[in-house]
Amino acid sequence: MKWLEMSTENCTVQRTLDLVGEKWTLLILRDAFNGVRRFDELHRHVGLSEAVLADRLRKLVSAGILRTVPYQERGSRARHEYRLTRKGRDLWPVLVALRQWGETYVADPEGPVLDIRHSDCGAPVRVVVECSHEHAALSPTEVTVVPGPGARPLA
Repeated sequence: MKWLEMSTENCTVQRTLDLVGEKWTLLILRDAFNGVRRFDELHRHVGLSEAVLADRLRKLVSAGILRTVPYQERGSRARHEYRLTRKGRDLWPVLVALRQWGETYVADPEGPVLDIRHSDCGAPVRVVVECSHEHAALSPTEVTVVPGPGARPLA
């Protein structure tokens, strides 16, 4: 079965994009990875309406990507912070890959907003696709893609 003969209704890329493929959702996750946890901080920094932010946060919590943690500042009502779950933290390489692509093709002439480096040695961090056996970086022309067990014929 070839790609164009397969149904994409159960495609994991499509399912992932259904959860995190919207611009504002990715920007919320970007901020969450950079330590922004509170609704008012996200609202101010990401710059979207309260209604859209509340909707995206609800979806991320429902999907298990973020979790809420109660907090209360003195003299204020109880509120919730939004923290990444393990499932959410597993999206970090995706955001780093998007950033890496952006730094290559659409970067600001003044340079990157963030410089991500390995804490131990100070070297820049990058995302690569590698062979799990040889641990060598691969390009799309060096891989073979075959239908997996979930592949279904196009109806």
